[in-house]
Amino acid sequence: MNPAAPVGVLTVAGSDSGGGAGIQADLKTLLALGVHGMSVVTAVTAQNSLGVQGTWPLPVAAVRAQYRSVVDDIGVRAVKTGMLGPARTVETVAELIAGTGAPAVVDPVGVSKHGDVLLAGSALEAVRTRLLPAAAVATPNLDEVARLTGVRVESEHGLREAAAAMLGCGPRWVLIKGGHLPGDADAVDLLTDGREEHWLRAPRIANRHTHGTGCTLASAIAAGLAKGRTVPEAVRAAKEYVTGAIAGGFPLGAGIGPVDHGWALRTGR
Repeated sequence: MNPAAPVGVLTVAGSDSGGGAGIQADLKTLLALGVHGMSVVTAVTAQNSLGVQGTWPLPVAAVRAQYRSVVDDIGVRAVKTGMLGPARTVETVAELIAGTGAPAVVDPVGVSKHGDVLLAGSALEAVRTRLLPAAAVATPNLDEVARLTGVRVESEHGLREAAAAMLGCGPRWVLIKGGHLPGDADAVDLLTDGREEHWLRAPRIANRHTHGTGCTLASAIAAGLAKGRTVPEAVRAAKEYVTGAIAGGFPLGAGIGPVDHGWALRTGR
């Protein structure tokens, strides 16, 4: 008797040739968390531990064909979006996920860990007005909040203002990631739907090898939602997973290494 297939999660993002972020990080995360990962590649990058040396967006027709191929045959229980690039791609992906009937986790990737721009400036309005309204959960970091809303957060007290500004764009929930806040205190994130708040804290880990943290967190949330968890349950479990992955981050190449996506498999967590 064949075993039942695991639930499926579709990631819509760019490829990271170095394997630390993007589609590669998403699929590793989904495997580690016991769901079946599927992918729509939006762009190919030449990327390593030192940065992004080149980016080549795929045609919108190729993005749409990949998405329809998976969803129409296999189906999905959750969708995660990452690097999308041009405005036309953002608009197309927003249209696709709005019609899918599965929760979408939107990581509004704008800039890489090394400062390389991954979202066209002309696409910002499409993210605000088309993509974020289709999201069950949006997971911006503080730089992305500033780029999308103009709100700049300098301390933990500003996370509520950032969340309100992001919710104004239409996602049902928003997770404001406070990992870039200055200081040695805990890494604190705020999850809210505008009515209830969940403050998530974890020890700030002294490890520079953090490439792929945003992709990993969003994919872990999508895995939890696919398994039927509520948004707060999925986000708490994802925060625990990514904290362990950061702790296990390792050097790879001459620059910033990746987080350890397989840490939970080795520890039985």
